[in-house]
Amino acid sequence: MEKKHGFFSSLKQEVIRTLSPSRSRGGSPMSGLLRRKKTGGALTSPPDPVVWRSGSLRPVGGALAPLMEGPDPDGGETGDPRRNNGSALGQWVKGQLYRAPSVSSAACRRSDLRVLLGVLGAPLAPVHVSSLDPLPLLSIKDTPIETSSAQYILQQYTAASGGQMLQNSVKNAYAMGKVRMTTSEFETASKVIKNRNSAHAGGFVLWQMDPDMWYVELAVGGSKVHAGCNGKLVWRHTPWLGAHTAKGPVRPLRRALQGLDPRTTVSLFADARCVGEKKLNGEDCFILKLCADPQTLKARSDGPAEIIRHALFGYFSQKTGLLLYLEDSHLTRIQCGGGDAVYWETTINSFLHDYRPVDGIMIAHSGHSVVTLFRFGETAMSHTKTRMEESWTIEEVAFNVPGLSEDCFIPPADLRSGSISDISEFHPDEREKSALALSAYRAKVAALEKADDSCTDNVTWRMEV
Repeated sequence: MEKKHGFFSSLKQEVIRTLSPSRSRGGSPMSGLLRRKKTGGALTSPPDPVVWRSGSLRPVGGALAPLMEGPDPDGGETGDPRRNNGSALGQWVKGQLYRAPSVSSAACRRSDLRVLLGVLGAPLAPVHVSSLDPLPLLSIKDTPIETSSAQYILQQYTAASGGQMLQNSVKNAYAMGKVRMTTSEFETASKVIKNRNSAHAGGFVLWQMDPDMWYVELAVGGSKVHAGCNGKLVWRHTPWLGAHTAKGPVRPLRRALQGLDPRTTVSLFADARCVGEKKLNGEDCFILKLCADPQTLKARSDGPAEIIRHALFGYFSQKTGLLLYLEDSHLTRIQCGGGDAVYWETTINSFLHDYRPVDGIMIAHSGHSVVTLFRFGETAMSHTKTRMEESWTIEEVAFNVPGLSEDCFIPPADLRSGSISDISEFHPDEREKSALALSAYRAKVAALEKADDSCTDNVTWRMEV
């Protein structure tokens, strides 16, 4: 019990220390938690009695150690170099002496990592939901059977995951876990390449707070992606694009839907339809389908990049009522200049496992995602398919953490406008083509506005991707 007290006392001090609006924006407000060094003993001040916590909490030094020790073979940034031990450093040096350097291999690993982080770093849900919106009441009169069935399934899920009263008492939440990502397969029209040497291990920290605020840091393979939402805009920072806002309405983080946030999951599927039943790993499940509306898709599109559809399927167990599987699929069309359009279909299938109660709320403590990127459209024989995988485990969960405030979700000061699409973040060739097309698109708009308004002669049109 002393160790748990010490963790939350340290957590409270760290959060309060970072709440000042004048703090440096060079690092995230939660990054200090990932760099905390192990202290000699637990602090004696007791935690706030309203804090809920999982049984897996450990001292800060043990739970939040750096993700990698020793130099990174790819030349990326790793954890605190002061924590490197002589054994790890000696093994790395010995390994470098007995193998020839491979620039192409390192470049491939960095490219694979960029694809992984671009797709799995901080994906968002299809539609906007708010914790302030009331949940729908079960209604049969003048309601289609698909909708009323979905509402009944969601009520069963709410009851199975802890109940609405208990979930509404949660004002903020914290979760920390480990991830392992890999690019397992690359397929073209003529061959299939199996990749068994592209695994990247790391971890993530997720914070949430009412209303509609969240922040996530994910560090894998020496690179870090962090994203957040202050309730009004969603932003993301990647090593290759810097900080930029996401287009369209504010949407929840998909990672929170993977068994970590039952209340947001219910709100998200509130307008879904029940489309059938299916047996999943020997267990009968109801299937709920949610589709983004045309207005949301249009708001998320930009210039030559058009999001055609985005659908989410949830598989809820008929036996336990819990969410066991998520299927997320969206299709993007990119018009590259005057040439043929290129289509990107991204599908993320996630299995949720190991549900355990954390002070009465059922949380999935592990899971596995399989991602497929399918590119087609130029010619029949030019399609490519990339398969990626992610496994995660949840190490710690806590609710109603004291000291957490809105200041912890302030976006970076150097935000840029939204990128063309998610595709442009991890496919440089499409990004370059789309950038040229977007430049021509905006130049055409500029010419039209210049003709209508003679006062815009000195306007400079700057492309931000």
